[in-house]
Amino acid sequence: MPTNKKTDTDKSLYVWASLRISLGFIFLWAFLDKLIGLGFATCRNVKTDAIEVMCSKAWLEGGSPTTGFLKNAVQGPFAEFYRGLAGNTFIDWLFMAGLLGIGLALLLGVGVRVAAVAGSLLLLMMWTAALWPANNPVLDDHLVYILVLIGVMLVNNRQVWGLGGWWATQSVVKKFPLLK
Repeated sequence: MPTNKKTDTDKSLYVWASLRISLGFIFLWAFLDKLIGLGFATCRNVKTDAIEVMCSKAWLEGGSPTTGFLKNAVQGPFAEFYRGLAGNTFIDWLFMAGLLGIGLALLLGVGVRVAAVAGSLLLLMMWTAALWPANNPVLDDHLVYILVLIGVMLVNNRQVWGLGGWWATQSVVKKFPLLK
């Protein structure tokens, strides 16, 4: 007879770990692509489709990681607000630090609570920057990722495939449990 008892051998925890690691990779890849231009969102020649690693759009080459999206892709009621943020050095640093921090935290399984909240806020901002979604009147991948991040955060105390167990024993985390 099936039970609803949740134990450390709960197989769904491996699904949540896979989702955590997958989202971590998505955030980290976005960081790396904008940093050096890997040819996915950054440094792809629109005419030839050729990848130009370390092109002038790469952050390390002086490009702005926020300008392309915020100048050209925003729409809807918040468009002017977001266009005003494009190319701002502080916003560029905040965005890149967020991508790196969220990506690493999710991949390693440390600071998952902070990463889930920060990632959710970043994704919500990206969703509001492109209102309304093209394929659905409300829902798009940004909102689905937010739901996944909330789920990852909720099961984090039973984390598998990560350093969360070790991280929870650190004195700073014991003092500030929000850092779990």
